[in-house]
Amino acid sequence: MTAEDGTPDPHEHPVNGLDDVVHQRVRLGILAITHEARRVEFGYLRTQLQLTAGNLSQHLGVLETAGLIEIEKGYAGKRGRTWITLTAAGDTALAEEIARLKLLIARVETTDTPEDR
Repeated sequence: MTAEDGTPDPHEHPVNGLDDVVHQRVRLGILAITHEARRVEFGYLRTQLQLTAGNLSQHLGVLETAGLIEIEKGYAGKRGRTWITLTAAGDTALAEEIARLKLLIARVETTDTPEDR
């Protein structure tokens, strides 16, 4: 759960707010790279994430269905190209996921280790 202002509820364990659509490693990578680049080409994502075209397509489909990305098909010269951009919802989902991960990291870093107890 999040507060009305969109910040994570400080009384809830941070892992409870992780979004399964966003948190999956490949999809988180897609969102992060696309956020950095603003608009990214399919082949670049495939190379950076070391995926097959089919595997990347499946993950893009999940993100598109969730409304987190937009997929644009076109041409660069005579070659077909596919570009991916984040939607406003995708940008928000990525920011919320990162906020949750930061809370989780802070919680783990402040927890005593068994040797300290």
